[in-house]
Amino acid sequence: MQKKFITNLFFLLVLNFLIKPFYILGIDAEIINRVGAENYGLYFSLFNFSFLFNIVLDLGINNFNTKNIAQNEHLLAKYFSRLFSLKLFLILVYVLFTLVAGFVWGYSDYALKLLLVLTFNQGLVAVIMYLRSNLGGVQLFIKDSVISVSDRFLMIVICSVLLWGNVTNKPFEIEWFIYAQTLSYGITLLLALYWVWRKSDFIKIKINKLFSFAIIKQSLPYALLILLMTFYYRSDTVMLEKMLEDGNKQVGYYAQAYRFFEAGNMVAYLFAVLLLPIFSKMIKAKQRIDGLVGISFKIMFSGAIIVSVLCFQFGDEIMHWRYTELSTQSVHLFSVLMFCFVCISTTYIFGTLLTANGDLRTLNYLAGFAVFINIGLNLVFIPKWQALGSAVASLITQLIVSIIQIVVSKNKFGFTYSLSGAFQLLSFVMGVLLISYLAHHYILNWVSSMFLFLLVSSVYALSIRMFPLKQLIHIVKNE
Repeated sequence: MQKKFITNLFFLLVLNFLIKPFYILGIDAEIINRVGAENYGLYFSLFNFSFLFNIVLDLGINNFNTKNIAQNEHLLAKYFSRLFSLKLFLILVYVLFTLVAGFVWGYSDYALKLLLVLTFNQGLVAVIMYLRSNLGGVQLFIKDSVISVSDRFLMIVICSVLLWGNVTNKPFEIEWFIYAQTLSYGITLLLALYWVWRKSDFIKIKINKLFSFAIIKQSLPYALLILLMTFYYRSDTVMLEKMLEDGNKQVGYYAQAYRFFEAGNMVAYLFAVLLLPIFSKMIKAKQRIDGLVGISFKIMFSGAIIVSVLCFQFGDEIMHWRYTELSTQSVHLFSVLMFCFVCISTTYIFGTLLTANGDLRTLNYLAGFAVFINIGLNLVFIPKWQALGSAVASLITQLIVSIIQIVVSKNKFGFTYSLSGAFQLLSFVMGVLLISYLAHHYILNWVSSMFLFLLVSSVYALSIRMFPLKQLIHIVKNE
């Protein structure tokens, strides 16, 4: 299992590093420059608003499905058509519910028009994620990896034509970006559907009420977890937009920093995609998982620390390089959000482990506590520090969640932590901070400084075995 995780993770990372950074830093950031922070802020606020009710789309079915298909592969052919039909019904309910909520929230006619297309896009994404849960469940990780980047690859092609292809004399409009998402998601869905259809029998669109109620009842704990996590992940920008007079502009500044955080988060999420079915299968087979947990944590933590410190030390230069309309607040937001990335990365290991083990009650209590903390901190910090207040609230919330998940995992699985291991982590963090300071202050060219920092930090991670290269090679060769 460790070999399967390592080899598939390598393939997944290569694909995503080739495509997603260019999409985030090339396409998405350029669109912010073209339409302006305020217009993009409206889109970003609506986008996050559409996320708040994503639970209606899923009801926890995807995580439930991945875990159960990984442990019982024959269920794919048996349940696929009925679950697919249920997904389509849930999309209709979600679109209607979100539009009504947007109307009650007080969005303008123009905003509701954008929200309608965004909710449809979320429906397409929901179906894609369900199809991916089946591919991951039967451990077709190569196909799942291709699907994971297909929509972004298509967005790069379509938006590149619209941005630089001289196909129109009109300035770029945010609606074009949304419609490009619709086309990209639609093509990706068809490809994923074809691959899953080949592993199942056939697709017959028919709602089975008894089956649907039974599945929803079993997946409700997953649904509650997703709902609570969505609220403490996505409520920040919605609160910003409503609490401040220049809310859209503040959300735009937040989005400038958040795009870099999202680029890192996309990579970290790949670990969870691979680990959930692998953990589920290992736990059912009563195999030892401490080795896989240790390897995945070291890889994730060392990468997250290097990226976060890089963004903290070179944040001003990176943000000014990429954006034309920039406030000093965006730079501070950038640094804070990238330290959130370290906490999120840890959650993708230990939160996924607890999900695979079926500890949904614990995770739901923790997520509910996180919602309470996050909303409370936002109410206090946003009036004082505007968008920066939301970032600080997120950092505090994510730090608390990640620490508690580590402690709970230790108690559940009997993991042991040594003083030498703690010293290794501390030495790594302090060493990376020192390297970043020296590279930033003693080399004039910031680009050269940044790449030197990445090189030296990576070598340092290898030298103190934070990145266990020899162990990875041994597993791939001998397992």
